Amino acid sequence: MKKQKTSYTNKKDVKRNWLSVNADGCVLGRLASQIAKQLMGKNSVQYTPSVDVGDFIVVYNAEKVILKGNKEDQKIYYNHSGYPGGLKETSFKQMQEKKPEYIIMNAVKGMLPKGRLGRQMLTKLKVYRGENHKHDAQKPIELNLKN
Repeated sequence: MKKQKTSYTNKKDVKRNWLSVNADGCVLGRLASQIAKQLMGKNSVQYTPSVDVGDFIVVYNAEKVILKGNKEDQKIYYNHSGYPGGLKETSFKQMQEKKPEYIIMNAVKGMLPKGRLGRQMLTKLKVYRGENHKHDAQKPIELNLKN
């Protein structure tokens, strides 16, 4: 009986695709979990936990993402300057007006692995407010993540 060799995916063997996601009307947590799976490459046959095999993802219409229940009124983002009394609180509605890109980036970041590999995966996520983005030259494939 012949032994089969297990193949190990190397960084140079990975072929990445560009995907685009319309966040209009999507629930934040569900959208973020599906984006995190794509960034990690869990949908790929080549998936290896210690290698970044995921795709590039462009998310547009970030300001139109929604939350279910009372979370829209209750969710608060915290930021600390490092000095005593330097804690700042920002509600979801304020953050949606000021920095809607941060909302999606923060949600996806929490679902990626912690450490060097997770930070590397997060660099492949591009989030934009509105319909326009600067990655048309990469010809991203539209990914339908509506739930």
